[in-house]
Amino acid sequence: MKDKLRIVFMGTPEFAVGILDALVQSKHEVVGVVTVADKPAGRGQQIQQSAVKQYALSNGLPILQPDKLREESFLTELASLNADLFIVVAFRMLPDVVWKMPAFGTINLHASLLPKYRGAAPINWAIMNGETETGVSTFFINENIDTGAIIAQKSISLSKDINAGELHDQLKLIGAELTVETADQICSGAVSTIEQDPSDINLPFAPKIFKADCEIDWSQSAELNHNRIRGLSPYPAAWCKLWSTKKSNWIMFKLFDSTLVKLNEASRINGPFSIPEGIVFPSGGGFVLLKEIQAEGKKRMDYKSFLAGNDLNELLFTAS
Repeated sequence: MKDKLRIVFMGTPEFAVGILDALVQSKHEVVGVVTVADKPAGRGQQIQQSAVKQYALSNGLPILQPDKLREESFLTELASLNADLFIVVAFRMLPDVVWKMPAFGTINLHASLLPKYRGAAPINWAIMNGETETGVSTFFINENIDTGAIIAQKSISLSKDINAGELHDQLKLIGAELTVETADQICSGAVSTIEQDPSDINLPFAPKIFKADCEIDWSQSAELNHNRIRGLSPYPAAWCKLWSTKKSNWIMFKLFDSTLVKLNEASRINGPFSIPEGIVFPSGGGFVLLKEIQAEGKKRMDYKSFLAGNDLNELLFTAS
């Protein structure tokens, strides 16, 4: 039992920043931050710092940015921080020489109710699969990805129209609370865990998302496509191709802000059409309403702006 823990935090994206900030504001002491090396990004290939590094710099926290986690110089510097606990949020898989280093172990915050949705994109896949509940879990890291003993969880209900960006922000908040609570439990010695069964193959998984996973097939059910669109919004974004009779070629469209609508009849089913509330895409036996859309090479815009400059009668599901 200790009064407070010396913590090294490991993370990269903006999601991790909220958790790091909560730890900095807690009774515990963040003695170091490990994040990815700076790298060029964007059209201009400007050198970009991770969101976690930017936060660490602004708060005067020691920063480590190893290229390889087994580098002797990194391991020596990491050990010199004399941390009681490592906390990992959206970073990368750690070698055992790292996660076994601190006396109290290494914990991870994962954005799902483990053992469901192990993997790289749990927020997206929970929505894409139409889940009505998800949450966050803390667990002790072991040699396999997201399979260690679960320490604590917090759950939230999902509305039928919530998107991945909105869920990201909600889970960041409850994730910060849970991570601090978990550190407090470890500090006081009052930790009990639940073992996971890594051999259970019937659980939904959350693999990395590729472009092909984001394509919408309008022959599939409206509910399935609505879940996929909102689960991929705002990033990486669902997309579809429509045939332009004006240009005689296919145009790719990114799709945002969808909902399901019930229409008694549709005068046009071979492509999208408009109603006062938005742009309707016939899908399976139902209809998906889009309020934001982005044509290839154009900026993202609301449906009223899009309709002001485009004729939906020129956009079809199949070439003709």
